[in-house]
Amino acid sequence: MSAASIGSDAVAGGRRGFALLSHGFRPFFLLAGLAAPFAVGLWVAALAGLPVPADGPLPIQRWHGHEMLAGFVAAALAGFLLTAVPNWTGRHGYAGAPLAALVGLFLAGRLALLPGSPLPVGLAAAVALAFLPALVGLVLPALVRARSARLFGPPAVVLLFWAGDVLMLGEAAGWWDAPTWRAGQLLSADAALALVGLIGGRIIPSFTLNALRKTGRPAEPRPLPGVDRAAVLSLLAVLVVDQVAPDGVAAGLVAAVAAALVALRLSRWHGLRTLGQPILWVLHLAYGFVPLALATKAAWLLAGAPWAAHWFHLQGAGALALMILAVMTRATLGHTGRDLVAAPATTAAYVLLALAALARVFGPALTDAHLPPLVVAAALWVTAFGLFLAVHFPILLRPRLGGRPGA
Repeated sequence: MSAASIGSDAVAGGRRGFALLSHGFRPFFLLAGLAAPFAVGLWVAALAGLPVPADGPLPIQRWHGHEMLAGFVAAALAGFLLTAVPNWTGRHGYAGAPLAALVGLFLAGRLALLPGSPLPVGLAAAVALAFLPALVGLVLPALVRARSARLFGPPAVVLLFWAGDVLMLGEAAGWWDAPTWRAGQLLSADAALALVGLIGGRIIPSFTLNALRKTGRPAEPRPLPGVDRAAVLSLLAVLVVDQVAPDGVAAGLVAAVAAALVALRLSRWHGLRTLGQPILWVLHLAYGFVPLALATKAAWLLAGAPWAAHWFHLQGAGALALMILAVMTRATLGHTGRDLVAAPATTAAYVLLALAALARVFGPALTDAHLPPLVVAAALWVTAFGLFLAVHFPILLRPRLGGRPGA
């Protein structure tokens, strides 16, 4: 399909008043917003003894862990990449039939692995693994034509994320004898965290500086030579060590160093001056969960601190999820021609999601009962994404304000 026909599809969609397939962020941010509460809600329902299909390609706990990454996070990654690549390369946004086909692949993977699915695990795994290579294949021609090596970084990280999925589903499907589920889970989570470090480090200080300039009180990030590069490299080091020596002293030491470097990097961005703008402070808060998660991980691996045992959820439900929510809300408003102002319900969603992550990680240390902290965290999580959908579902369906094609 030509760029012209893609643009025509987008215009036609806008005239009909339905714009879900007019730009890549629209369906995938919506799918991320739906996948997050579904994957948590179904799992907690199963833990509470409610009737949930017991059979399926994956046990319910593994399905939950997998879908939080390969469902929720992967959908958000797709929305980001399909929006960023046109911005980076100057091409039209992805729309129409190619976008619909990609959405179909994503949904096929989710249905194939769904509890109660009759598919054998090998076939379900193959269907689920098709999505991310197709995503990278769709954006690759534009990146090649742009002839800029730095643009290949985020897609390369997405492929690392996918490699983690291969390790998870490959073990489940019996494609090899080695136990690789844990390694795959860590690889996907660490790749997504590295992308947060890479992209967040570019957009947060830039967005903050631009916003502060509008207030007449601009503040440049405080110079600290080498800290940006060192922070990003430390996150990549976390990824590598988690593969070669996971859950040990080396992984704890690298996590501690990375926590210090990322926190130092964040301290330069004048986050306290954004407290009056939720659409901004949430980015700083989400980035703050990165060193918090890494420090908690270090406390568990190096000292065996009982309160830190659930550090992995601080990385996933905290750093990754809150950054995803922050970016989805901001990008949805910006790319649909709306003011970059968080609605009260959106602000509440930010707070509830942060509390959900904290409750999931530290709640079990406050009580001997296993289920109540999980139920509290799940309720906060589901409510947060319910608020996101209440505000942004209509925006994602409707044409851009002003009628500009392709958004």
